Amino acid sequence: MRNIAAYLLLQAGGNQNPTAADIKKLLSTVGIETDDERLSTLISEMKGKSTAELIAEGSGKLASVPSGGGGGGAAAAAPAAGGAAPAAEEKKEEKVEEKSDDDMGFGLFD
Repeated sequence: MRNIAAYLLLQAGGNQNPTAADIKKLLSTVGIETDDERLSTLISEMKGKSTAELIAEGSGKLASVPSGGGGGGAAAAAPAAGGAAPAAEEKKEEKVEEKSDDDMGFGLFD
């Protein structure tokens, strides 16, 4: 990510084709060392490609990825008779879980 950020920063500054040396120089000004292998991979992958086209292509790919949060279904209606019984069962289950935490032998803040 550092290499990509530096590459894009150099492009924003007017250098349309940053080299590995340019990126190393920029990152070294803030004390960041670079991984030469990753940097050379980035430079070779970006060679001859437009950053704007790559971003547009990536955005298109992300649009097809499900991002969750579909809104969920409607809540089920409560039964007419005996509606309190399920709530009581849920409370019992919670108490059982709390006891199992006590059996671990240590506390989070001990």
